[in-house]
Amino acid sequence: MFCRRLFGATAGRVTASLLRLHAFAAASSLSPRLLLLMKPVVVFVLGGPGAGKGTQCARIVEKYGYTHLSAGDLLRDERKRPGSQYGELIENYIKDGKIVPVDITISLLKRAMDETMAANTQRNKFLIDGFPRNEDNLQGWNKTMDGKVDVSFVLFFDCDNEICINRCLERGKSSGRSDDNRESLEKRLHTYLESTKPIIDLYETMGKVRKVDASKSVDEVFGKVVNIFEKEG
Repeated sequence: MFCRRLFGATAGRVTASLLRLHAFAAASSLSPRLLLLMKPVVVFVLGGPGAGKGTQCARIVEKYGYTHLSAGDLLRDERKRPGSQYGELIENYIKDGKIVPVDITISLLKRAMDETMAANTQRNKFLIDGFPRNEDNLQGWNKTMDGKVDVSFVLFFDCDNEICINRCLERGKSSGRSDDNRESLEKRLHTYLESTKPIIDLYETMGKVRKVDASKSVDEVFGKVVNIFEKEG
């Protein structure tokens, strides 16, 4: 029911956006494809905690020139920012493995994208890592960003839960992250399976998911990632 309802609403918005795009293109003598190229291009990067999203995003940035925006990192940075009105709220949500309210996350993502493009208009390709994480995230994104960006596809790192936990526990020995402990990780995995996986399934019905087996070595996983980006152009 969730997928059918959300898919119908999303498909309607996409159709309306395309009609507006073609109308503007006709009036301005520009092709719809050219207009799309003028927009920021976004690849959503999703997967469970410890699936290797950050590691692979760093390699994609180096090879393909994308700007990597981690929703989690932006939230953690905001939490530490002196005088932030959201700091304590973000801390509590992260420690409990819950999803931070969408308005906060989208405002941080939009600010980071705007600042990047203001500094260099050629930097219009973004990897958005760890977002959208639930239905509320997706609806908030569509409401705020519909027609303003081109979501190319979803890069999904699929990985066994126990492998994810062990990777995060190992990372926790040096990361200093308050959520790299088994209790928080189990909560985060539960949230991921309950809230994020349905979003991935929704994009799958739209033909926009590119899945990678993330249980392999870093180099093996990146080899698969390269194949995907070469095909997508």
